Amino acid sequence: MKEIDIDAVDLWILDQLQKDASLSNQALADKVHTSAPTCLRRVKRLRDSGLIERQIAVLNPQKVAAHLGHGLTAIVEVSLDKQDSGSLEAFERKVQQEAAVQQCYRVSPGPDFCLIVHAVDMPDYHAMTQRLFTSDANVRNVKAFFSVLRSKFGAELPLPHTR
Repeated sequence: MKEIDIDAVDLWILDQLQKDASLSNQALADKVHTSAPTCLRRVKRLRDSGLIERQIAVLNPQKVAAHLGHGLTAIVEVSLDKQDSGSLEAFERKVQQEAAVQQCYRVSPGPDFCLIVHAVDMPDYHAMTQRLFTSDANVRNVKAFFSVLRSKFGAELPLPHTR
């Protein structure tokens, strides 16, 4: 992926797609005041450059719960015994393979990692902790906080002022 120059129109496109990635190309072009072909070309360039990583659907946990049960959401702090780059990267690779881990942040100061974990139920969460933490001799400490209510969720990155 090559680096690209982005201008105000690109920023406006990115801003609109962060708000609603389901917009048709024509609707997006109308919102950012460009032609549909220009908009399509710009979005393709933004995707090809890696600025747009992927498009996803954000599910409403309360509505999903009505059909599947509430599940568990946990914010988990993990501290490792060894913090050399190889140990940190090995833990990150292990976490990336675990479907229950939705987000992983390397942080400082404090623990080495903060994870956002979604599990079906407590036995599912426990099995995940066995795979990720208990079986890893380099994991020194794990502290979990269980969510009782999601009051805000966002994935939008703040961008410089757009039109």
